[in-house]
Amino acid sequence: MGTKTVDETGVKTDEHKTDEAAQAPETTDAENLEGADVTHDDVESSTPENEGPTGVGQGAGAVVSAGLGIVSLTGSWVGTVASARESLIGQLETSSSSDVGALIEKGYGNAWHATALWGGAFALVALIVGVVVLARPAFGAHGRPQAPWIKSVAWAGVALGVIGLLLAVLKYTDILLGLPSTG
Repeated sequence: MGTKTVDETGVKTDEHKTDEAAQAPETTDAENLEGADVTHDDVESSTPENEGPTGVGQGAGAVVSAGLGIVSLTGSWVGTVASARESLIGQLETSSSSDVGALIEKGYGNAWHATALWGGAFALVALIVGVVVLARPAFGAHGRPQAPWIKSVAWAGVALGVIGLLLAVLKYTDILLGLPSTG
């Protein structure tokens, strides 16, 4: 810090003016715009952190939709357990004296239908989540377009959901890979 010296005329020298400028407090953007109708809140809200929704939820929804669509096609742990349960129940309900048709229907047919039902449930959820993600921009921030990758993944989830739902219906109605006939 410099000392303040005043010459005989009472005028400060340039050396002291630069010292005082260095000691002056820094001003914010809002203080620099005194004449404008800008408030401190306006300056803070123009930062990138406060620009609005980032689309993270939509992206996550799109990925969940595609994942559920894949699960509907490949099978899930829940479907496997339900199938095994129905198979066990069918074996318990049939006796050794039952005919082969009843054994196949109760032992394997119900298990096949349970697998189809769970696959269809996952496909339906994938389809609904994908449609919600695609429809979200119509009800949300109109100024921000949806990222292209979100649309692509959501459409993939919708497509996988439709295919999974179609296959589940075909499996449940025994059009696709129906049970063998016994007679």
